[in-house]
Amino acid sequence: MAKKVVASLQKGAGKEFTKVVRCIKSETTGAYTFKEEMVPNAMVQSVLSK
Repeated sequence: MAKKVVASLQKGAGKEFTKVVRCIKSETTGAYTFKEEMVPNAMVQSVLSK
């Protein structure tokens, strides 16, 4: 199923966005979770600097 999503994002306006996956550590349990976001290409550096 992932192939359909990736293929649809590479056409038209989909090339203007980047999928950012960040690893976030929970303060209460210490476990790691992953947060996925679709951000415009121009904002990738500002999102990663947070």
